[in-house]
Amino acid sequence: MVGAVPRVRVAALMWLRHAYRWMYRTGRTPWDTGVTPPEVVDLIEGPAAIAAGRALDLGCGTGTNVRYLAEHGWEATGVDAVPAAIDRATAKLGGVPKARVLLGDVTDLERLGLAGPFDLVLDIGCFHSIERRRRPAYAAGVVSLTRPGAQLFVFAFARRGALRSLGVTPAEMATRFAPWFDPVGRIRGTRPPGAAWYLLRRVSATPGERQAESRPGSRGATHPPSPAASSSHDSGPHDPGA
Repeated sequence: MVGAVPRVRVAALMWLRHAYRWMYRTGRTPWDTGVTPPEVVDLIEGPAAIAAGRALDLGCGTGTNVRYLAEHGWEATGVDAVPAAIDRATAKLGGVPKARVLLGDVTDLERLGLAGPFDLVLDIGCFHSIERRRRPAYAAGVVSLTRPGAQLFVFAFARRGALRSLGVTPAEMATRFAPWFDPVGRIRGTRPPGAAWYLLRRVSATPGERQAESRPGSRGATHPPSPAASSSHDSGPHDPGA
């Protein structure tokens, strides 16, 4: 029975991946409301609104929030692994300046050739569906594409039960992106129970980065961890990757 739990998790995630593709093909996407969540609107337009810059929407679906960000002064890029979602997003963004979407795996952002840095990374229901062994690669990609002061805003379901791959815990969200991001806020979601919005801010520089920047010839580039060296926490609706 030693390998039983990992096999169950892999099978569940494979089913989830195919399910997303099927739902997009058949139009059964209840999460795709076409409306930007009020929490995102408050971040962008509220009393403490952040200045417009470059935004990356991971698990962008049909591009609703990519379009919203672009229409509010941001240069916005979305990434999703479902071809049907990207096709709809491309149509939705037609004629909108500084908005684009890419088909790709959010745990392998380097392969997409994205030009950072970004000031905001948005994730609404993508990170929480990623297999836990692939989450360090997701975190490394986010770190490599963000500048000091950048914000990471994630909506995620709560993890319930030891065998559940879907979801996160507050402890994981506080440590998964450390030491490169500090948690700065958490907003309780209305449904499902335990869901929440997590806001994290990119630190100015880690000790390792400061040391690298002080070396002769350094250009001050960010050096994120390799996936193998990232957080090894085993805590745990868009398709997370191809």
